[in-house]
Amino acid sequence: MHVPAFRAGRVTGTLLAALLVAGTVPVSGAAAAEPAPRIDLTVLVVDDGGGAVGAITSELKGSGTPYRTVRLNDPGRPVIDAAFLSEARDEATGRPRAKYQGVVLPDEAPAALTEAERSALASYERTYAIPQIDAYTWAHPGVGLDYTSDGGRSGVLDGAVTAVTAAGRTGPFRYLDGPVVFEDNDPEISESYGYAGRPRTGYTSYLDVPVDGGGRASLIGEYAHDGRRELVVTFAYNQHQRQFRALARGMVEWLTQGVHLGQSRNWFSVHVDDVFAPDARWDTARNCTPGDFDCVGGDGEGTAPIRMTAADAQYAAQWQRASGFTLDMVYNAGSGEEWKAENGGSDPLAAQLVADRAQYRWINHTWTHPFLGCVQDTSTVPWSCAKDASGNIRWMSRAEIAAQIRDNHSWAVNKGLAVDRTELVTGEHSGLRTLPQQTADNPGLAGALADTGVKWIASDNSREPQQRAVGAAKTVPRHPMNVYYNVGTAEEMTDEYNWIYTSAEDGGSGVCATNPASTCLDEPLDVRTGYADHIVPQEARIALGHIVANDPRPHYVHQSNLAEDRLLYPVLDKVLADYRALFADNTPLVNPRQRDTGTELTRRAAWDQALAAGRVTAYRIGSTVTVKAPAGVTAPVTAPEGTRKQQLLGSTAFGTPYAGARSAWTAPDVLQSAITLTLPTA
Repeated sequence: MHVPAFRAGRVTGTLLAALLVAGTVPVSGAAAAEPAPRIDLTVLVVDDGGGAVGAITSELKGSGTPYRTVRLNDPGRPVIDAAFLSEARDEATGRPRAKYQGVVLPDEAPAALTEAERSALASYERTYAIPQIDAYTWAHPGVGLDYTSDGGRSGVLDGAVTAVTAAGRTGPFRYLDGPVVFEDNDPEISESYGYAGRPRTGYTSYLDVPVDGGGRASLIGEYAHDGRRELVVTFAYNQHQRQFRALARGMVEWLTQGVHLGQSRNWFSVHVDDVFAPDARWDTARNCTPGDFDCVGGDGEGTAPIRMTAADAQYAAQWQRASGFTLDMVYNAGSGEEWKAENGGSDPLAAQLVADRAQYRWINHTWTHPFLGCVQDTSTVPWSCAKDASGNIRWMSRAEIAAQIRDNHSWAVNKGLAVDRTELVTGEHSGLRTLPQQTADNPGLAGALADTGVKWIASDNSREPQQRAVGAAKTVPRHPMNVYYNVGTAEEMTDEYNWIYTSAEDGGSGVCATNPASTCLDEPLDVRTGYADHIVPQEARIALGHIVANDPRPHYVHQSNLAEDRLLYPVLDKVLADYRALFADNTPLVNPRQRDTGTELTRRAAWDQALAAGRVTAYRIGSTVTVKAPAGVTAPVTAPEGTRKQQLLGSTAFGTPYAGARSAWTAPDVLQSAITLTLPTA
């Protein structure tokens, strides 16, 4: 095999790539005949429109890794030839240039590519040691595997228990510990299909599965042949399936040889709203919540509200210590003061929570939880915005909003709670636009936020998933968890769940049949067992899906979920147990504050905008990585352990450790025009 002279020390492309995956870059004291090439930190994605390529693309996009897509069904697509892939001499550096650090193909030889294009790709990958992912193919000798008929297996993989091999755990999947279990969410539907084959010479398995008759066969592995390396994936998947989300990080690490723009974390925060306040209770007879505008036949009088007790607070503190997870207490101190006045001037709950104040994080939820938007006219269902005699919408005033924020903050400071005045959650996310009735933010909201120092205001991710500005502040979207605010017991929870998710024909509301985001239950759940058997695993699965998708948005529940039957804990226990069974200790859950989530989303938006505008330049030459971005834009970068960041005087260790690599949002030091990293060398 011809080895290009520019390879330092004349190391073969396969060995170079293998060393890069291990986190090192080979160098030699001998001068190379030609300079090492410039390899741009961009991935080439050849897209056939299938779910597998779409899933990998979603991982690249979500982590901030630049990529270029060539759509095979586009008649105007570029021809993939040598000029498209590389340059003999880069004007900026005077070196050979590889325009892509990795290639994603639908399979090992897409029929929609011409023979010349496939040949150009193979030559490019050999010349510059560029890895290729075969997003979804079948087991056969052409990808380094025996046919499934030779001791393998093919078919539905729903519920299959697969394992990361020793090579996977020391290589690109070193962040995984336990088995990767394929989802089986509906026994009546086949969700995953695959071909597990036994490895041949040149193939290293990273993920395998047991087969009939003993032994194991591979579902993901590396096939080294003809001076090239392919990551072979032989099961179907999409971007939403947990097995893909768990493996996606390793696929990108393998593809980029451990050096790429972008970073990802596994995030999980839980906001507990309405702390100190009571929550209304679901009426299982009328299928509504007394006191709500649409609950006909009662105003809630005589219905016991749901409120934590001192014992519930003690349990919360104990649970946090045992689980190693911190909750965010989103509090309404004024509501607590009202409760105390109405109940003999004593509040053991508040006393206990304040005594344990250092164990929690605290977020301002306004003094008494009023609706901060338009004045609500509840004479009709649904309510509408009240108007004055001139037909103008009546709004809560800027001064009233500011007082609600300021009074609640002052109470917390006086009690010694470590509350951050820049964070705010309004009652029902009010003040922000509330469709369809209130189509714009309260005009006084932005000013009130500025008056009180608020920079991060929570929004409902189910209504506004994207961060946006509210004056000088920005929203932080939160995921609502399907553990309802108005239930204290498992039976109440299941009863309301049945009402929402059962068809009208089966005695439910029928809303599920008209909501495209819902699916009706085949039959109502047993109220005695439905919460533990159906709702808990489903809600835990949804939350874990957010976690493994690099989604920093917090989840929110209510204080009622920590009271009576303490419904939240089984969900959180399952989330934490499932997570810790799957991920290694080097990949802990990240538990950010609201402000940290806001900052993360702001950085991502600026980075995505810079990428879309073509204002980012990043490449690797040997053991040096150079990144240039617009002024004021920090860059997300992931690199191997041992990487150092060059400064004006010397260097420092780059980034923070996570998932077996180092990563960070980073920017050039003062007087420097670019970020320069030095990779570890062998």
